[in-house]
Amino acid sequence: MKKFLVLYKAPLATWDKLVQGTPEQRKVFMDAWMAWAGKAAKAIVELGAPLGKSLNVTPAGASPTRTELGGYSIMQGDSKEAVAKELEGHPHFTAPDAYIEITEMMPM
Repeated sequence: MKKFLVLYKAPLATWDKLVQGTPEQRKVFMDAWMAWAGKAAKAIVELGAPLGKSLNVTPAGASPTRTELGGYSIMQGDSKEAVAKELEGHPHFTAPDAYIEITEMMPM
């Protein structure tokens, strides 16, 4: 089976709202995530994690930056389309304008 990097993305304003949520709202969201993870367990290689603040590094130096990327998972399947099927109903889609990017991890 192929491996895929699954990137959870949303506009910056959406991430700002999610961070401001109450502990109860975050618990409801995480419970939904864990329910999805149980359903998709066969396809999950690594559940992943939310991501923190970013640093943009260039030859000129490093500077803080903001990105639409909020988390990742590593999943497996026969194709990107098969992994996309596993992501149907994912709780990430409950956030306004949220989307998921799937990228194949190529063997070295």
